[in-house]
Amino acid sequence: MKRLLPVLFLAPLSLLAAEQSVPQATTPLASTDVGSQLVQLMLGLLVVVALIFALAWLLRRVQQIGPRGNQAIKLVASQALGPRDRLLLVQVGGEQILLGISAGRITPLHVLREPVSLGDAEPATPEFAQRLMELLGKDQKDKS
Repeated sequence: MKRLLPVLFLAPLSLLAAEQSVPQATTPLASTDVGSQLVQLMLGLLVVVALIFALAWLLRRVQQIGPRGNQAIKLVASQALGPRDRLLLVQVGGEQILLGISAGRITPLHVLREPVSLGDAEPATPEFAQRLMELLGKDQKDKS
């Protein structure tokens, strides 16, 4: 019985030691599992970003399909008067009309008998990329 008593006390210790060695063996597997999950996450993110760019490109192409040069109504100039109020100079055929735009209303203010020519001035509504580059250029000049 005295011989059996030390074995009974050592048996749980050996099992405890065996259990502690198991998590150490699975730790490298867990880190590679996290690595593969990160790779999957990054690939998924890249696919979503690529899809966004592809849809933006497709939308831009679809919008350019319509007739652009043969528009009957052209925006000649625009001037902001306040956060919701603006003046627009619109050309319809050979006439130019000055419009007042406010929240919920468009009011014709004047029909010009002689069209106003702006010459080589920049367009009234520049494209988003152009406008963004102007703003970024101004910010970079301010920091210098």
